[in-house]
Amino acid sequence: MKISSCRYGLLNLIILLLGITHPSLLQAEGVNDVPRMSVAEVKQLLGNPDVVIIDVRTTKSWWSSTTKISGAVREDPSKVSEWLEKYSKTKTLIFY
Repeated sequence: MKISSCRYGLLNLIILLLGITHPSLLQAEGVNDVPRMSVAEVKQLLGNPDVVIIDVRTTKSWWSSTTKISGAVREDPSKVSEWLEKYSKTKTLIFY
């Protein structure tokens, strides 16, 4: 799968870096301060064992998409409290 084909993934959705280790980044007033990554930057991190890419698109959007990042983990964005703790705080988390 080509990363560049993830129009609705990496180009149009918010990419949060280190969202779990820095919860303040998720606060509404800090939205403009959230680190963002380019497609090229994400491509360089693919396969890195210290990076977890989490697909948080809605279920409908995820199922209807023909493009997905290989190795990304699908998590329900409406159930963050159920899966938040399963990711190590020592990993870099990328949300799209």
